Amino acid sequence: MPFRPTHRQLEYLVALDETSHFGRAAQACHVSQPTLSVQISLLEKQLGVVLVERTPGAISLSSVGQEIAAAARSVLATLDDIVTVASAGRDNLGSLIRLGVVPTFGPYFLPVFLPDLHRLYPALRIHVREERPTLLEEQVRGGEIDCALGQQPRQAEAFVFDLVCHEQIFLGVPANHRLASAAKVRLADLRGETLLTLGRGHRLVENVRELATLSGSTMADDYEGTSLDALRQMVAIEMGLSLFPEFYVRTEFAKEANVKLLTIDDWPASREMGFFWRSSSARSAHFRQLAVLARTMLGKRGPGQPVSSSDNA
Repeated sequence: MPFRPTHRQLEYLVALDETSHFGRAAQACHVSQPTLSVQISLLEKQLGVVLVERTPGAISLSSVGQEIAAAARSVLATLDDIVTVASAGRDNLGSLIRLGVVPTFGPYFLPVFLPDLHRLYPALRIHVREERPTLLEEQVRGGEIDCALGQQPRQAEAFVFDLVCHEQIFLGVPANHRLASAAKVRLADLRGETLLTLGRGHRLVENVRELATLSGSTMADDYEGTSLDALRQMVAIEMGLSLFPEFYVRTEFAKEANVKLLTIDDWPASREMGFFWRSSSARSAHFRQLAVLARTMLGKRGPGQPVSSSDNA
């Protein structure tokens, strides 16, 4: 049988990666420093690689050590999943789910979704963390969070993605803009316009970039919004146009009189939103149930009436 590191060795390596100090790593793992040092040295010998680069007064993981530490986090998270499944069973989805959400969707979808989830699973605790998509993928892969709600991850092979909905994306223009009286526009109508967008790390930026390329409009290079609210305010004071996803529109635009919402006839913008988790997770059944519940809830409520410029007049 090939050599396999023990879970304790993996824990020691992860702790060393996080602390860059043998003493602090040992303290975090509740063992003596000699014990941790011996096990790390043994792991290096068994794997045949240098995991830790030791210099006077400092240590750091080698490049291969960092890769193995990242894999170790995923393995340890899977072991935690197995314990959760065994101890809590499926009846309450494992009693705790650490859920990551993207800021352009989670805050506007969860208030609709969580009440139904709580009614079905009253003992289930949900810890919500809001992060940009790239960070969410890293945190799910590393086991810092159990699953996330957003668009399909970049490295699709490392995750399972379960679709919840196709979310429409609308164009917001100032209330007195030349296009504000139209419910629909075409790409050619946007030539020369300035498009505002969120900062780097938000997937919505890609939609704005695509729209700018196709329409001949330009992305503002002197402003990046920190939130959808900030973008809405900038559009309201005529700094440019921007894109707004459907769930944000439905919750935040009810009393917005200074921004009109349009659809683009020859650019049917939408995005696929769903739950995703590590492909190796032992809790797939729990997370699939979240997606099933979300789809069922949306189906009962219906797609709603189309949003148009008159909805927020």
